[in-house]
Amino acid sequence: MSAEAGFGPVEFIVVGLPGGGVPDAVTAEIRRLVEADVVDLLDVAYVSASVDGELTTKELEDLEEYPALAEVGLDMPGLAGEEDLQEVAESLEPGTSALVLVVEHTWSRGFVGAVTASGAAVLQSTRIPADVVNEVAALAGAENEGEGR
Repeated sequence: MSAEAGFGPVEFIVVGLPGGGVPDAVTAEIRRLVEADVVDLLDVAYVSASVDGELTTKELEDLEEYPALAEVGLDMPGLAGEEDLQEVAESLEPGTSALVLVVEHTWSRGFVGAVTASGAAVLQSTRIPADVVNEVAALAGAENEGEGR
């Protein structure tokens, strides 16, 4: 049995966008992460809610205005189902949009394979949002500074 798993964990990420488009910095970072083999981009979609409440979903191939994203390529286009995208669109405030990314954490393939091959099992995996971690770290830093007084 190989220690390399077929896929590592996959994450469904919804990025709220300012204004009506995908910032260049976001596109550049997605490309960098894929090119560095940190993640595989399985699927991408763009969802929006117009000011009059009209919901729109677009798959990557329909996003001609973002050729840099299209150049990355997708490993499993359509993985974010229509129902998933509709749910995201319905959660948006009128006049806002979001980028939906489905990514595989490539670093974890070998880990998952080794766990499975050894008869072990991952019992829980919890993603802690960056803003929560940063807030806790800042609080811990402030507490540690107070101890030195």
